[in-house]
Amino acid sequence: MIYDVDLTMTLPAGLSGTSGINAIAHAVEALYSRDANPIVDLMALEAIGALHRALPRIAKDPGDREARSDALYGAWLCGMCLGAVGMSLHHKLCHTLGGTFDLPHAETHTAVLPHALAYNAPAIPTVIERLQGVLDRDPAGALYELAGAVGAERSLKALGMPGGGIDIATERAFANPYWNPRPLERDAVRALIARAWNGVEPQP
Repeated sequence: MIYDVDLTMTLPAGLSGTSGINAIAHAVEALYSRDANPIVDLMALEAIGALHRALPRIAKDPGDREARSDALYGAWLCGMCLGAVGMSLHHKLCHTLGGTFDLPHAETHTAVLPHALAYNAPAIPTVIERLQGVLDRDPAGALYELAGAVGAERSLKALGMPGGGIDIATERAFANPYWNPRPLERDAVRALIARAWNGVEPQP
């Protein structure tokens, strides 16, 4: 496979932003995956840092070749993480939401990621500490701000999810058991989805 930055230069800035945050979601979940390992951790942190730096620059100047190169590098690393370890709550929710309500893929990941990370934060203090070193602040808040910096919609409501879908999504999130670092609590997961629907700042 060949990664050529020239092929990314005309990708619309908005799509670059949401696609980049979608990629970050793979690296974030790799850090707290049940089968996480030190090599994947290194790739994940490098990827998150590269994309966090590059995406706001692309939003301001879509022709910034250096930023495009950093984003492509970060996206490649995120793909390597996804291919090496399993995913958890964030991906379960996004696939449930996208499939149930026909929501756009990258945009849904962008809206949900800060909230899923905030939900898991109490169970993964070491991961949160590592992410703070890369993002320079509370990681969930940093990812929420990153979505704003690239001009992405931060609410599932704006993406087309009906308000009545919050309860439907909650039920479906519990339909098939899956591993997550923090045990799934129905009321807390519903609150997570409701915050993502409203587009408000993430909370633990």
